[in-house]
Amino acid sequence: MFGFGKRKKPVEPGSTTDQPTDSVADSLASRLAKTRRGLGDSMTDFFLGKKEIDRDTLDDLETSLLSADVGVEATTEIIEDLQSRLSRKALADVDALQLALTDSMREILSPCEQTLQIDLASKPYVILVVGINGAGKTTSIGKLTHQFQQQGLSVMLAAGDTFRAAAVEQLKEWGARNEVPVIAQAAGADAASVIYDTVQSAQARSIDVVIADTAGRLHTQTNLMDELAKIKRVLGKLDPTAPHETLLILDAGFGQNALQQAQQFHQAIGLTGIAITKLDGTAKGGIVFAIARKLGLPIRFIGVGEGIDDLRPFHANEFVEALLSD
Repeated sequence: MFGFGKRKKPVEPGSTTDQPTDSVADSLASRLAKTRRGLGDSMTDFFLGKKEIDRDTLDDLETSLLSADVGVEATTEIIEDLQSRLSRKALADVDALQLALTDSMREILSPCEQTLQIDLASKPYVILVVGINGAGKTTSIGKLTHQFQQQGLSVMLAAGDTFRAAAVEQLKEWGARNEVPVIAQAAGADAASVIYDTVQSAQARSIDVVIADTAGRLHTQTNLMDELAKIKRVLGKLDPTAPHETLLILDAGFGQNALQQAQQFHQAIGLTGIAITKLDGTAKGGIVFAIARKLGLPIRFIGVGEGIDDLRPFHANEFVEALLSD
């Protein structure tokens, strides 16, 4: 298996995922500046001058968490944990509160920290990428392609978004940039057929990974959701275990609406992973906690910029420290 960590050169099967360095954490903190202003920085403000922790302090914290779109369930869990510690006199000062908050937030996210493993026993390893228009599907595919290549894996792309000619052209551009083949058909072609042909071609050429783009769709568009189910059925004729990863791309800027999208996609087709993009451009980065608490699905990647290396493997501790660091 290949673990998808932060690599700059090809790695051997069975290698362990790199852990985030201090410089990476510092960089992430700067990328999450908008959410930090709504969460971490505001906490620093209302902590100033406090000599002891009381219920008012926790009320202020609760407001900040909700404002950052952490969500009612995750916020309630965090505040109840802190209230319990407060009643046990385990929150003697602001430092103790910040440590307890870090622990509580990490506890919510840690179960969702599951690195995407590329199992070459299933070759090609098929990743079906889904989501609504504008979430960053095609761009994320390009970045994933680059990073898989950094691991020494060969990649082929399937232009399964046959509704928009621009989507096909964008995917071809990414294919040219990364020097990987892209299988496409005419606009309006059957998406399942395009992806089927891609996997067949990849099998013949012994390609390691196929990444399949799909048309952007709202979770309420039943006919398009049915198309995704058809794609999965058709792939099963080539490989009963395919797709091996069904990855939902979410725009963090949608806040609680992103959570609703994830719930509907998961119900319709069964997601195996989530990538949350555009975290650098929103104050709603707390949605990561809401998604983790509500769905418990693996958060494979977070997007924190436009650079090709800015789609990063998700690490719970790194994320929490970036939000709460001074």
